[in-house]
Amino acid sequence: MGSNVAELPLRLDADRARVNVVLAALFDDRSMVAPRLEAAMAHGVLGGGKRLRALLVYAAGRAMGAEDDELDPGAAAIELIHAYSLVHDDLPAMDDDDLRRGQPTVHRAFDEASAILAGDALQTLAFELLADAAHPHLAAMVRTLAGASGREGMAAGQALDLQTVGDRLDVETLANVHRHKTGALIRAAVRLGGLVGAGESDPRLMALDDYGAAIGLAFQIQDDILDVVGDTLTLGKISGADAARDKPTYPSLLGLDGARAKAQGLLEQALDALAPLGDAGAPLEELACYMIERDY
Repeated sequence: MGSNVAELPLRLDADRARVNVVLAALFDDRSMVAPRLEAAMAHGVLGGGKRLRALLVYAAGRAMGAEDDELDPGAAAIELIHAYSLVHDDLPAMDDDDLRRGQPTVHRAFDEASAILAGDALQTLAFELLADAAHPHLAAMVRTLAGASGREGMAAGQALDLQTVGDRLDVETLANVHRHKTGALIRAAVRLGGLVGAGESDPRLMALDDYGAAIGLAFQIQDDILDVVGDTLTLGKISGADAARDKPTYPSLLGLDGARAKAQGLLEQALDALAPLGDAGAPLEELACYMIERDY
């Protein structure tokens, strides 16, 4: 594939900056009905982050011929959904975390009620943003984002994750949890970009779906690995949290070497899936490698 790997950091930084401008604009120059709610929402979504889901929207969309301004709403919308999920995941009733992206979690910086409401509002804002864009494939985009977020996607995965604390799972059962909790939204990011560029009838969308499914699971395995080998300062969240909660992970089932081998195998599947895109898929290939080789 014909892209320049040396340009990847610059491209990723530019895309992060782009989506951050779109997200920040959602909180600028507007009259606020509930200022504390707005502050809690901004704390949850504007406090940094890798923006990997937005990067996937841009990379997939460009591979299918979309322009950046067409991709901005989908990139920002999926980051709003991701931010809402983190705000709620961090709550005492869920994962009970105090640190996120190197700063206090929303319920610590504000209070639990504000965090719940901020998550609710971020979720609905995502769909408002898509609706305002009025893209020709809007219905498919809304279905993609809703399906990945709800009872057959991320919410279902979080429910399964909570139910498995303390259990000894087999690898396939754990994979099912992760495909929903983390993988569904990553796959949706890739599909959103593809829909903007080509629509539902383009056969290349299946290649993007296969890529997104493989890289979504590989990404979660790498998260599991980093929870073991990473440090709190680099990760921006408390390391060792999974073991402290007795949560099943790939390293706990396969060992670190086995988990790394599993992630590498899924990465190879993701790269193989991109073959129908030819050279246009090179940025997605580079991004997949970056997601699995990251240290935070």
